[in-house]
Amino acid sequence: MNIMPLIVLGLVFLMIIVRKVGHINFKVWQIMSLGGLAVLVTGSISIINALKAIKLDVMLFLFGMFVVGQALEDSGYLGYASYKFFKKAKNADSLLLLIIFGAGIASALLMNDTLAIVGTPLMLLLARQHKISKKMLILTLAFSITIGSVMSPIGNPQNLLIASEMQNPFVVFFSHLIIPTLINLGALFVILKLFYKENFHKAKLVHEPYKVENPKLALVAKISVIIVLLLIAAKIILYFFGFDFNMVFIALAGAAPIILYRVFARNFHIMRKLDWHTLLFFAAMFVLMESVWDTGFFQGMITNMKIGITTTPMIMGISTVLSQFISNVPLVALYLPMLQHAGVAAAGLLALAVGSTIAGNLTILGAASNIIIFHKAERNEAVHITFWDFFKIGVPLTIVNILVYWVFLG
Repeated sequence: MNIMPLIVLGLVFLMIIVRKVGHINFKVWQIMSLGGLAVLVTGSISIINALKAIKLDVMLFLFGMFVVGQALEDSGYLGYASYKFFKKAKNADSLLLLIIFGAGIASALLMNDTLAIVGTPLMLLLARQHKISKKMLILTLAFSITIGSVMSPIGNPQNLLIASEMQNPFVVFFSHLIIPTLINLGALFVILKLFYKENFHKAKLVHEPYKVENPKLALVAKISVIIVLLLIAAKIILYFFGFDFNMVFIALAGAAPIILYRVFARNFHIMRKLDWHTLLFFAAMFVLMESVWDTGFFQGMITNMKIGITTTPMIMGISTVLSQFISNVPLVALYLPMLQHAGVAAAGLLALAVGSTIAGNLTILGAASNIIIFHKAERNEAVHITFWDFFKIGVPLTIVNILVYWVFLG
């Protein structure tokens, strides 16, 4: 077995925790890029296999949603929409509750990566307006969309994979997971209040009316959002009639009006501002994880475990932990056939969806949406979220989340 990918993976984790070597501060995308380059240079994965490992559908989905998110931000419509939605909040408590439940429920319909893209600049804006910790609101968004995405078969990529093996997945997911998900969103509020109690001031929030800066671009961005929402609704409805289409189509169709508008206006500023670094992170992550996958180390670990890997608590525990090392989608691709072969019922498949998704609350690398959020926050306003900032809240939150879901699924 070639252990080089495992060594590189360990070093990547270590560097993400430390983020500094000597006098050099590394960004997460730079660390992952070095990891992907290392397995290529050492011959742990061939160039052809590395290119095959890069999931084009994920890259195109992110690109399309990055375009939509950037247009919403540049036009000023994001700030305007924020004012309309959050002006109901009278104090910090009610603002945080609106963020948690609003982002959580929206992620179940729009996919957590989409909320990560459009929600990050919104959190930074709210933090500036109301003098609330940017770090707290960024963490709130990350945890909220991870929890919220659990309850839907289209909330995240791994749920889509699991749902493809179910009859009536929307009914199964919603009927079993809505209540525990809402409870866990409430638990997030309590835990955040314990760690950031100084930010929960009782002062009345003053919401300043926000003016749209570029009405034409805002109109085009609104059209793009409407297209995305209509296509998501169509995807849900068509599923019941035996038809389906790729999520990539939704993102690219949504981005099309913005790209065409910029082409005709001969203004490509939005492309220069696009978050290319995050796309590079994902490409490098796919290459590194494929090389780790090819070692067979984690597959062998699961197979050789002398424990009942088909029980609900064990499914959630294994998928939560191993998703930190081989990413949640490959983990589901590995674990799902084992559960099907063992004849596991729907509750077991839901436990896999829960564990592989809630893994995103344990460490920064547990969910792709975390990386999108933290990189955009660091890039836009130099908000630096350390591994420990996330981990100290993520550990108790993950424990509570798993226990709540276990009660409902066990």
